[in-house]
Amino acid sequence: MDLGGPQNTVGVSIIGAGERGVYFVGTRMAELAAETGFRIVGVHDALPDRAQFAAEHLNEIYAGRNIDHRVRVFGYLDEAVGAASVKLVLVTTHTDAHRKPVEAAIAAGKRVYLDKPISVTLEDALAIGEVERRSGSPVMMGFTRRYERPWIESARLAHGGAIGDPQMILLRSVIPYTRYLQLWHRDNARSGGALNDKGSHHFDVLNWIAGAPAISVSAVGGRSTIFKPDPDAPARCSECDRTCPYRRHETLVDRFEGVGQVANPSWSHARNVEHRNDNCVYLPGSDIDDHAVITVRYANGMTACLFFAIFGPWAEDQETLEIVGSTGRLRMERHSGAIDLVADHGHRHETIRFQDPDRGSTHFGADLQLVRTLRQFYAGEAPPVGVDEGVASLRMVLAAQKSLRESGQPIDPRTLEAVQ
Repeated sequence: MDLGGPQNTVGVSIIGAGERGVYFVGTRMAELAAETGFRIVGVHDALPDRAQFAAEHLNEIYAGRNIDHRVRVFGYLDEAVGAASVKLVLVTTHTDAHRKPVEAAIAAGKRVYLDKPISVTLEDALAIGEVERRSGSPVMMGFTRRYERPWIESARLAHGGAIGDPQMILLRSVIPYTRYLQLWHRDNARSGGALNDKGSHHFDVLNWIAGAPAISVSAVGGRSTIFKPDPDAPARCSECDRTCPYRRHETLVDRFEGVGQVANPSWSHARNVEHRNDNCVYLPGSDIDDHAVITVRYANGMTACLFFAIFGPWAEDQETLEIVGSTGRLRMERHSGAIDLVADHGHRHETIRFQDPDRGSTHFGADLQLVRTLRQFYAGEAPPVGVDEGVASLRMVLAAQKSLRESGQPIDPRTLEAVQ
């Protein structure tokens, strides 16, 4: 379906001109402009130079597709959400700054996409939920596994009886994401840490498969000694001549995910720690956890486990989902997208593979599907995942973090209250 004609174009504003907002979602949106009709009217960021570089990047994509469109820089949030030509607002700021632009965009009558996680605090998450309910206009959230075909198919098989009644879930995530110590995520108050930024995806998957409220979360882990602070280390990779396996933009995972270079000079020129993307992994001051084993009990009797670390080697099995049912089990490997299915008490065994031309794009094609889903969302369809799921995921993150501090004591995420 081609919605790229002038009568079908939809103006978009991006709040937060970082890697996720511009170089992943925004870039995919510009690439699909002829198909979806999306036109990014402008970008807004706390750093004006970052916003300007972002606009230039997007303009190059439009020009490369012979689309006569120019992206502007919005100097103020009210301008970015209030412009008459803007119909859809993407909120991709630092996680602790999600609430204000969501509230402003909804107040301006715009459709809203909010990237995951929903927030750092339960107070902000519940406030976002309240403003959504009052408006009557749903917010679409960006839990990318909900837009990625192997995860969607795994959930369909589990819910459709292919392995009987699902009983247990294991999500293994050993991803060498030392970038969480190198970007603004290193500050728990800004990001909620790795357990929020990456774990929010995983908790959403567990909740999606379980289909019931989580009633108990317990966790062991925390911060390993691998990244022991070194006050003598250079502050950032660009200033360092040490031999280091974690050098930003040179790791195998960075190269694989298309971030093998600095997106624009705004990161290189930035002096504040939270504005750089190559802080030394040994730089003192980070307070985030880097690993955990988390167990979850659900109201319907299902159990789940998240085995999580942001260190370890680059490997093709770094993220896997296994679901055990009453008559079989399935195991999905994200990197290959293959699902190994054992059914009928072992009498049937097959491997399900997908021919997906989009898998070479970011997040294994999920970002392209997310943009296409955004077009359907704008047209009035219900989003596949939204604020309620975002709040549920955050409750599990906070419960896991509380359990870590309390030596693995089980925490009921339903009992957590917002701090006023």
